[in-house]
Amino acid sequence: MFLRFSTVVGYAGLWTTLLILLAAKVITLTTALSISSISTNMRVRGGGAYYLISRSLGVEFGGVIAVFFYTAQAVAVTLYLVGFTEALLSAFPGIPFSYRTVATLTNIIVFACVYIGAGWTIRIQYGILAVLMVSIGSFFLGAWQQASPATLQSNLMPDWKAEYTLPFLFALFFPAVTGIMAGVNMSGDLKDPSRSIPRGTFAAIFFTALIYAVLAVMLAASSPREVLTGPGFVMEQTASSGKLIYAGVICATLSSALGSMMGAPRILQAFAQDNIFTWLRWFAVGSGPVNEPRRAVVITFLIAQLGILAGDLNRIAPVITMFFLLTYGTINLACFYESITRNPSFRPTFKMNHWFLALIGTLSCLAVMFLINTLWAVIAIVLAAGMFLLIERAEIVVQWGDLTSGMAFQRARKAILRLEKERYHPKNWRPSILALSGNPKSRIHLVSYACLLSADRGIVSLGQIITGQLEDRLTRQIEAEKMLRKFIAREKLQAFPAVVVDENFADGLKALIQCHGIGGLRPNTVLMGWSQDTTKSETFSMILTLAQKMKRNVLVVRCQQQQEKWDPQRGAINIWWNHPACGPMMLLFGFLLKENQQWRDCPLRILRTVPPKADVENVTAEMRETLSAARIRADIVVLPTENPIRAVRQAMQPSAVLFAGIEPADTDKACPLISSMQEVVNLPGDVILVCNAGDVSLSA
Repeated sequence: MFLRFSTVVGYAGLWTTLLILLAAKVITLTTALSISSISTNMRVRGGGAYYLISRSLGVEFGGVIAVFFYTAQAVAVTLYLVGFTEALLSAFPGIPFSYRTVATLTNIIVFACVYIGAGWTIRIQYGILAVLMVSIGSFFLGAWQQASPATLQSNLMPDWKAEYTLPFLFALFFPAVTGIMAGVNMSGDLKDPSRSIPRGTFAAIFFTALIYAVLAVMLAASSPREVLTGPGFVMEQTASSGKLIYAGVICATLSSALGSMMGAPRILQAFAQDNIFTWLRWFAVGSGPVNEPRRAVVITFLIAQLGILAGDLNRIAPVITMFFLLTYGTINLACFYESITRNPSFRPTFKMNHWFLALIGTLSCLAVMFLINTLWAVIAIVLAAGMFLLIERAEIVVQWGDLTSGMAFQRARKAILRLEKERYHPKNWRPSILALSGNPKSRIHLVSYACLLSADRGIVSLGQIITGQLEDRLTRQIEAEKMLRKFIAREKLQAFPAVVVDENFADGLKALIQCHGIGGLRPNTVLMGWSQDTTKSETFSMILTLAQKMKRNVLVVRCQQQQEKWDPQRGAINIWWNHPACGPMMLLFGFLLKENQQWRDCPLRILRTVPPKADVENVTAEMRETLSAARIRADIVVLPTENPIRAVRQAMQPSAVLFAGIEPADTDKACPLISSMQEVVNLPGDVILVCNAGDVSLSA
């Protein structure tokens, strides 16, 4: 305001300067709207921007803002102290101390004020504000005496130069409006943050907008263009008292240093209290009845002092502005997501906002970053992305909710509704597997195959049926679902639990197949294990028949390793093309199985048994045509034989898994059906029996 605003008015002219001011204030205003919405939707505690963002977007975004906004605030203390020292030495050239000595002494004074407490520091700020207003009044008085309509007329339009373009002048002015978080950073010290933050932030924005607008008019009316664009200190030359202008610069920089020295430690303290990084826990401790972050104040003082000793900070000054803008943009992003997810918990008492305004604020902050300095914008974004990934990989478990589940729910809702409107086409077929796993600890092979056969492209549900009366088994049902969730989390499976209670197994299975899932996400495949218990043949046949009637594919897994730890077999993925109707389904599942990393080196083979006198070349050509239409690579082995089982047993070695087709029969034909299957499941390696419901097309 004191040193650069005259340059903006001189080159941009009054009208364009007011447009620059308006554009800058629109960005801060949208951010203030977002701040107000979020702060009135929760009980705000200490931590300012970090607290608001972490409780909305989650620990990853919050952690990034905590680290970078704290760094920006801490280094900004040094920048403000440098400005203070330069102004002080210019106003009083006879001071017998060096630049670093004055800056260090000032840093100690600022540190002492903040260390004593926020209440003491804020009282000092009131005095600083009074001097600052007197300084601005001195300029207005001097400018009024020198103003003329002719001078104002000559400064209305811009006078662009090669270096002083509109983007450059906007970037030059924008840091003057980036102080809107000063009050938010003190959130833990406010009696009523939800009331004070909106009122204080908007009051600051509109008050400073008025000051800047009047200042621009007075500069344009009182100083010729060559003076505005010249090397002189225009406001000092124009004011009724130049010393008061120097006092204003001194107070402005000192006020900003105090504000940053107060705000930065509170961010660090709140971040440390959340225990995201345990090595920061030391800074979580507060002092006194108001929990002053004195430990964090000490480290902030040391960072500022290192900056003073380092000397020239002009090279890193742009990235500090980038970190401020990242914070403002992220706050807008948080409000945007809170709004569009339509989470019922988002009920801010501040109603004057809309998701579109929050989106405009986010994009505006991003645009200004690149407008100010493209290189530093890219560096800041890359650093922020790296910190985000670091925190994400740490898999921090926090005790508060965030938008993640709300965003996922809203996306899932829209996707499911869209699927409901779309007509089914085989091209879009994906495996949605309901695995009848029971207690998955003892049937880990079923769970493993269900996940492997989905190949991260479908949905897997682990089904468990508890027999009995619902009223008697409700507690057990809840516990069983919890155990399934823990098992899924421990084994890091991409699966969902599904537990039902019914009077008998058959009715429970019917309910599970009919009701599990929603819309286009209902299971299209039932996976179960093979049982050697002949007494279960009727239940087994019932499942096959029921699945056939309900148009569900069926996979029956017989695994050699039926223990708690299961590892894939070594060998080929064999597909016995014994039932052409099941062939497409077997080939597709074989392809999906091979897509898993641990199965990629396994060859995929088609075993086609034919009568001894069959035309082998014609059968081979037919299979090649099928594979070409399916766009799947596989070896073709045609086996002319009178004993298919023996031929397959000899040709399949070594075998990791064998897919074989089955045709379900009615319940009264259960025994012959299971007897014929027994010969297949006795083949070496793992065996998966496949029954195709007819909804798969290899040419799609």
